Amino acid sequence: MSSNYRLLVENAKQVVLICNSGEKFLTKHGMQNLCVIENGSVVIGSDGLIKAVGPAEIIRAQYPHSWFDKVIDATGMCVLPGLVDAHTHPVWAGDRVHEFAMKLAGATYMDVHRAGGGIHFTVDHTRAASPSELLGSLSSRLLRMQRVGTTLVECKSGYGLELQTELKMLEVIEEARRTLPINISSTYCGAHAVPKGKTVAEATKDILQVQLPTLKEQMSAGTLRVDNIDVFCEQGVFDLSSTRSILQAGKDMGLNINFHGDELHPMNSAQLGAELGALAISHLEEVTDEGIAAMATARTAAVLLPTTAYILRLPQPRARDMLEAGVIVALGSDFNPNAYCCSMPIVMHLACVNMRMSMPEALAAATINAAYALRCSHTHGSLEVDKHGDLLVLDTTRWEHLIYQLGGHQELIRYVVIKGNVVVDNDKTMDL
Repeated sequence: MSSNYRLLVENAKQVVLICNSGEKFLTKHGMQNLCVIENGSVVIGSDGLIKAVGPAEIIRAQYPHSWFDKVIDATGMCVLPGLVDAHTHPVWAGDRVHEFAMKLAGATYMDVHRAGGGIHFTVDHTRAASPSELLGSLSSRLLRMQRVGTTLVECKSGYGLELQTELKMLEVIEEARRTLPINISSTYCGAHAVPKGKTVAEATKDILQVQLPTLKEQMSAGTLRVDNIDVFCEQGVFDLSSTRSILQAGKDMGLNINFHGDELHPMNSAQLGAELGALAISHLEEVTDEGIAAMATARTAAVLLPTTAYILRLPQPRARDMLEAGVIVALGSDFNPNAYCCSMPIVMHLACVNMRMSMPEALAAATINAAYALRCSHTHGSLEVDKHGDLLVLDTTRWEHLIYQLGGHQELIRYVVIKGNVVVDNDKTMDL
């Protein structure tokens, strides 16, 4: 007879729940005061959902070892929710390592873009790549993210800029969702750049009249699942008017609005997003005070990307101002050929050092708030009953080591668990 329970993680020095009252997000003081149980245990059922979290002695009395497929003795260790990466571009061919040298020599993002590099370089290579090539590279990148603690990741299209390649990218993301344990939120980002030889108006028309209707058909037929719609709202890319029409069309199809805004110039993207009921806006390096206030009122999450500001030497996003204003602050790696970082622990470290977030704020931003930015905080982002059994076991007695350390996290993260299954066991230095 099979057991009723998949996994027991017991006797942990600390179990970091993040929150324990069904909160969908945390702001201000809630981010500073995370819920932590000393000497705790976690029970995950055969359905992969959390059945109990609490003091080890209470769990021990209620749940005998014989009920479990696997028991992890976490004595002297810490248990945290799996990390959530709220913004990535992981499907592409053709790296841009040569552009890093240009940037180090002083070229700006738009200098590289105008020289035929940047997004357009990646578009050319991605259009030429086969689905199997793209799936292979995507899978290896997602496994790499998983090894350093990411259990839910947002994945964007956006290196096609025309129907067939955008569909190819979304189909590759869908195949990864079917074949890998990591949880995926899929984003259509056909408005990532204006294709060569087209005007903004022509590109917008193609998205509204060709790409989105085809996407809607495939979603209705059940052949493709897409969760979010994204636009790069920026000078020289998509202006406020075209951004508005594309995002509204996506919202009308049932997609969450989750877009790039106010990165290189203050575009009033934050105010537009708040007006449209956007779930999340990313970047926001150039957001205004008015934009911050609008996002706080609208409960639109700010997905901050410290790697991008670091690599492009941009002004840091105003995390402290956003936090003080009551904005829901989340974090993402922005993994892409321009900002090649797979590691949410490194992202949290940069957020603390460069954006002046505290360690509890950074952890909340990379768990419950990042899940909220993907409309997944009812199932992910904290260790609460009936949520997915996604967690990390750290080989250390204080959870802060995950952020304190800069790199080397595979020595620190002992296990990564998704839906009660151990998917990474770093003692065996292999994925199971």
